[in-house]
Amino acid sequence: MRLPAFAILLFTAAFTLTAQVTGSAPRPQRPIPAVEHVLIIIVDGLRPDVLLLAEAPTLHALARGGAYSFWARTTDVAVTLPSCTSMLTGVSPRIHGVTWNSDLPAGKQVYPLVPTVFELATRAGYVTALVAGKSKFAALNQPGTITHAYVPATTKVSDEQVTAEAVKVIAAYQPALLCVHYPDVDGAGHAKGWGSREQLSQISRTDAQIGLLLGALERAGIRGSTVVLVSADHGGAGRSHGANDLRSRYIPWIVAGPGVRPGYDLTQAGGLQVTTEDTCATVCWLLGLPPQPHFDGHPVTAAFEPGL
Repeated sequence: MRLPAFAILLFTAAFTLTAQVTGSAPRPQRPIPAVEHVLIIIVDGLRPDVLLLAEAPTLHALARGGAYSFWARTTDVAVTLPSCTSMLTGVSPRIHGVTWNSDLPAGKQVYPLVPTVFELATRAGYVTALVAGKSKFAALNQPGTITHAYVPATTKVSDEQVTAEAVKVIAAYQPALLCVHYPDVDGAGHAKGWGSREQLSQISRTDAQIGLLLGALERAGIRGSTVVLVSADHGGAGRSHGANDLRSRYIPWIVAGPGVRPGYDLTQAGGLQVTTEDTCATVCWLLGLPPQPHFDGHPVTAAFEPGL
């Protein structure tokens, strides 16, 4: 049945008024008021033991000054796009539906079946941003769900280009939620092998880029109000990664910033198994966003000082 024209006008006016009211509403109440920004850093292909062996002073300092687990687990498929989607939606690939790991044809882009953390934060009035090093991240850039997004048109760009784009976003917008994806550690693993000298060297170079990223937070005056969460989509072995291989499934999970327990190994919380889906749930908790009923992940509150 078609609605009469006046009913359509009334609906449109009501929708516009609701949008205006929502846009002017105060931000959600956050559990740690000092946390005004969250930066998620995804280092593609970063296996925890290889990180520990590498010369990576920035990442090692974040772990020493924050809470961490080098026994966190990614999805059972352990490949980039499904795993990153799980990290940023809080659910398994079975629920979010992103089971492919490549670019889709022009005009045929498909998006997750559930909202990303960007969409949840954007709806709540936060400024959000994504800077990705691989074009397949277009699957996470559904129009209207991210305030500012950089996803390359080519298959991938360098870590240096990722940093350059992220620094521009930080300087211009100081987003409440920013996710930055670095691709080159994964590239070194596929080219020369996980744990190879070449991959160790690449981790050092990526670590330097992360140092520049943190420097941009300092220059923008928001480093002290930012929680930094570093993780990976998967590990690897030989020159590949994938399902049914624990060397692919273990990932680092490091969080540092206001309210975080310094130098706290999360394996001290004996019953806690950190998963990649917990990243989304933890970010939602930090930003005061309600947990979604479909979440598989849970906020890793053990990483934060008790009583906050």
